[in-house]
Amino acid sequence: MNETNYNFSKDERLRYARQTILPMIGLAGQTRLKKSRVLFVGAGGLGSSPAIYLAAAGVGTIGLIDPDAVSLSNLHRQVLHYTSDIDRPKVISAQEKLKQINPEVNIVAHQKRLDADNAPSILADYDLIIDGTDNLPSRYLINDACFFLRKTFIFGGVYQFEGQCSVFGPPGPCYRCFFREMPPLDEMPSCAEAGVIGVVPGIIGLMQANEAIKWICQIGELLIGRLLIFDALGSRWREVKIKKDPDCPLCGRQPTITSLEEYKWQCSTQAQITENHMEEITVQELKQLRDKQPDLYLLDVREQDEWDIAHIEGAHLKPLSILEEDFEDIPKDKPIYCYCKMGGRSAMAVKFLKSHGYAHIANVKGGIQAWWEEIDPAMRRY
Repeated sequence: MNETNYNFSKDERLRYARQTILPMIGLAGQTRLKKSRVLFVGAGGLGSSPAIYLAAAGVGTIGLIDPDAVSLSNLHRQVLHYTSDIDRPKVISAQEKLKQINPEVNIVAHQKRLDADNAPSILADYDLIIDGTDNLPSRYLINDACFFLRKTFIFGGVYQFEGQCSVFGPPGPCYRCFFREMPPLDEMPSCAEAGVIGVVPGIIGLMQANEAIKWICQIGELLIGRLLIFDALGSRWREVKIKKDPDCPLCGRQPTITSLEEYKWQCSTQAQITENHMEEITVQELKQLRDKQPDLYLLDVREQDEWDIAHIEGAHLKPLSILEEDFEDIPKDKPIYCYCKMGGRSAMAVKFLKSHGYAHIANVKGGIQAWWEEIDPAMRRY
């Protein structure tokens, strides 16, 4: 195709010169990049490095969907955000940085959570989806929505000193072919307990960006059917083959998942209290109780740094990490209402305390995140 048919300004030609000189990219590949629309689900650790590089590479439209605000604890890994951005919406902070990197790119900010209701319409507007989430319910939602929309998504996952990357979509296997069902939430690493070294999301994010450029430019060998695993401590990569599962409940021969549904980020109640009907309590119910009994015992099992950012007034801090060695001062003669950030750690705390004779105890469904969303929107978030 004649070079004059491409709609690039003089500045754009100079900006992309070092990659358009590559025979496998050229102006044809640069045009594909410019015409492409890529959505990042999550503008945090995993989303930061690939968003920077795809903006720099000239992806025409980058969408960012994330409901959260920047917090101090984000900054060691979420390099799109600066100290001055604390308490600002992540999508707005990221939008500003990416426009500074490349003003030619259109950045669309969706300041909301991706859910089963909005996923079909939002994802339908993009060519490629990049998973920058930090929780499994969102990942299964992305996978299932992409399957129904016949779209490809680039998976990234991190845990402590390890990261994973793959590409899921037609004609290859889907995420459920390898991870069929989500494990019980009270068996999963919880929000703040697992941790991650900051460079791992950056490294995995760059691998996602690499796969995105290959997918858009139609070059190289994609990670479809392959899971790449990175060990930061050993500085080693290994690869696991993923085969399309004929019995997959989503993309198999006889699918049982035929519509888009969403796993709820909350604890399984089976392992919780069944005595006296005190299994679980919503934040709305908790507020009503506190209005009548301001001195009720509210147990916060998050860590000190989380407490310092935000806590419910009148709560008692007892981090789950020390609960087994330090729980004797928690009263047994009154009802206890236990919360963490989202409900996972508090479920484990409830189970532990129940095994030690605490009969009147309930888990606060959705944790402090539900509290700030439904009760106190002005509360500082993280």
